[in-house]
Amino acid sequence: MKHCMPLFVVVTASLFCFGTSASAGDVQTAPTTHYAHTTYDENGREIKRPALSYGDRPAYLIDGMSQSPLKRTLQRCANQRPRRTDFAIGHRGAPLQFPEHTEESYRAAARQGAGILECDVSFTRDAELVCRHSQCDLHTTTNILETPLAALCSEPFQPAVYDAAGGLITPASAKCCTSDLTVDQFKSLTGKMDAANPRATTDSEYLDGTPSWRTDLYTGRGTLLTHKESIELFRALDAKFTPELKGVDTAIGFADSGLTQETYAQRLIDDYREAGVSPRRVWAQSFNLDDVLYWINNTPDFGQQAVFLDSRYAGPTPIDPVNGDPKTFSPTMEEFAAMGVNIIAPPMYFLLRTTDKGRIVPSPYARAAKRAGLDIIAWTFERSDLTDGSRDGSLGADGLPNATFYYRFDRNPAAQSINSDSDMYKALDVLAKRVGIIGIFSDWPATVTYYANCMGLR
Repeated sequence: MKHCMPLFVVVTASLFCFGTSASAGDVQTAPTTHYAHTTYDENGREIKRPALSYGDRPAYLIDGMSQSPLKRTLQRCANQRPRRTDFAIGHRGAPLQFPEHTEESYRAAARQGAGILECDVSFTRDAELVCRHSQCDLHTTTNILETPLAALCSEPFQPAVYDAAGGLITPASAKCCTSDLTVDQFKSLTGKMDAANPRATTDSEYLDGTPSWRTDLYTGRGTLLTHKESIELFRALDAKFTPELKGVDTAIGFADSGLTQETYAQRLIDDYREAGVSPRRVWAQSFNLDDVLYWINNTPDFGQQAVFLDSRYAGPTPIDPVNGDPKTFSPTMEEFAAMGVNIIAPPMYFLLRTTDKGRIVPSPYARAAKRAGLDIIAWTFERSDLTDGSRDGSLGADGLPNATFYYRFDRNPAAQSINSDSDMYKALDVLAKRVGIIGIFSDWPATVTYYANCMGLR
């Protein structure tokens, strides 16, 4: 029997289903590439869907899994026909290998079957909304330091300082913001893999910091986009939209842009209204609860699917989602629901814990969210390298776990449920079947698309 529950149940008719009309374990005979065809959007405009392909990575991960019923099920889907799925959300596109928030990255995510694509929304000096993960990340995500526009950066490049013995005293630094530039200046830049070399003594060395588990193979082109351009691109790719309103450094450029937090939040929604995009195709998101409440109270058609990104892992009173009592969380899940919040989106590790026997199970946080009637989206699959700090529990400068932030689901050092990148499919299986997430962000959407197609998730 096919068991289905509404996907993004508030206003959509999509279905989130466990099981297919044929068994998920049946071998599919269709090719693994789905060739492009023409369809039409809600306004009658022609859309040419891109060809879909899983590529090699899902098979590589599945081959590396230890023997289990899950592995056998995934193997039997090797020849299935790839289908687009809203369960797979392109996190900034496909930034495991393509420069984030670029046209090339978004196209790659769409070819991998991501049904929803993300544009993080920042702003320029002349108050144009653009796709960038942070107001001030141009020094790590673009080539700005190698262009004349480097002179406009809030903080120019400073080389690393070493002592006489060659020990690093002060790491290299720079701070270049979207609010430092006009939209035309922003558009003249080229996107690159998000990274910096803290030991650099030149700006070129500083830009050359891509970690070994990513790649610079696809950085020959990195076309930057405005928010409005992303809307047109995503529509052309037959994808849905999840824009994230970014936090603001009010000391840099915000007042000069003429924006306030409310006009900033409203402008994001206005771009979809002006483009004629149905609210059912948009999941506006923010780490700022006030932004989400603004959409709920002032743009209710879009506010029904507004997503609160839960960052309560940091700050003066962080919650413990794995071992804590959800009744002590502030706000509680019931309080979120009372505010009108329908969808909550925490990091993966909020949702899972490991038992003393190493089984992965839903966390108290996950169970509380479901009891309160909240839908859950998780982030971010394929975001970290398991070999980089995944076992020592170390924290970064921002107080967050390093690779453990994505790949360990318990503070218990005896729990070794996730020992390789292949084991992440075990975590995804629990997130989908036991936690009941309605979607997950991924830096390489094909890995999630493959799983979703195999299990009959739409």
